[in-house]
Amino acid sequence: MNGMNRSEIRAGLRVCIVRKEDQRSGRLTEGVVKDILTKSPTHPHGIKVRLESGAVGRVKKMGAL
Repeated sequence: MNGMNRSEIRAGLRVCIVRKEDQRSGRLTEGVVKDILTKSPTHPHGIKVRLESGAVGRVKKMGAL
């Protein structure tokens, strides 16, 4: 479970994402998945999601954090 497979991610799952503006620093944002934005089954940089807070980014960590 590394955030690269769309099948592992579902709405309501607690994750850490890296937002576009935080990619250089690697700063993670924690939240709950609202929508899955990536359509392909996998992505090498992580599946893109929208959190309930409205933040958009790629999943880097999943599950109980």
